[in-house]
Amino acid sequence: MLITSKDNPTVKHAHTLLTNHRQRKKSGETVLEGVHLLQAYLQQGLTPKAVLVSEHAYTHPEVSPLLSQLPQKLVWVISDNLYKSIRTLGDGVDIMAVIAVPKQTLGHINHDCLILDGVQDAGNIGTLIRSAGAVGITTIITTPNTAHLYSPKCLRAGMGVHFGLQIFEQVAIDDIMDKVATPLYATSSHSDKVIYHHDLTAPIAWVLGHEGQGVSDVFLQNATPIALPQPHGQESLNVGVAGSVCFYEMLRQRGYA
Repeated sequence: MLITSKDNPTVKHAHTLLTNHRQRKKSGETVLEGVHLLQAYLQQGLTPKAVLVSEHAYTHPEVSPLLSQLPQKLVWVISDNLYKSIRTLGDGVDIMAVIAVPKQTLGHINHDCLILDGVQDAGNIGTLIRSAGAVGITTIITTPNTAHLYSPKCLRAGMGVHFGLQIFEQVAIDDIMDKVATPLYATSSHSDKVIYHHDLTAPIAWVLGHEGQGVSDVFLQNATPIALPQPHGQESLNVGVAGSVCFYEMLRQRGYA
């Protein structure tokens, strides 16, 4: 049956999740938009709660293989105009999925991890977790003042890497300090020792901070500060770029060739 009304409960719920952080938090759900994110989600053996697809996209060659993996009861076909009225992406293949946000409790950490402390920009978050995942860092921890990694915007920025990671969100700094036994390393403009003079071969907990304010004092007081060389005197590097530089120097030192 083709759905044409905005009053359909599934359509209303998806639209609210796309636009309302409080509802996402209350329901423990979020929305993936686009073929790529849904494909990445399904590849991890996960099942969405509902999939909404426009009438036009229902038979699209990229969509059909995805829908074939799902029970028909989870798939809702809606009119093209109705889909356009609720989507947040521009023109493309019109498909979205409602998913449950994973609930994980931080345990003892003694391996490589990435701590995001107050990072706000979805593009920076996407860059950091994609670079982290690429070098083998699969544990991501965020402090309470960090943007939510499962917002639709952050999910799009992550390009599907979320689903292969362990993500612990909104963890109090004291709890992080208590649970993370891995030595902390934080980029700092107040250190004279550049990254190339540090031994990065043992497990590291990288701490990357707010785009303007940087890393919180509590972390800085307990972390090894790392400077990134800027011989031409720029004020600072973008946090996504800075983190990626750190991760790949770590990878180089560990003998990857």
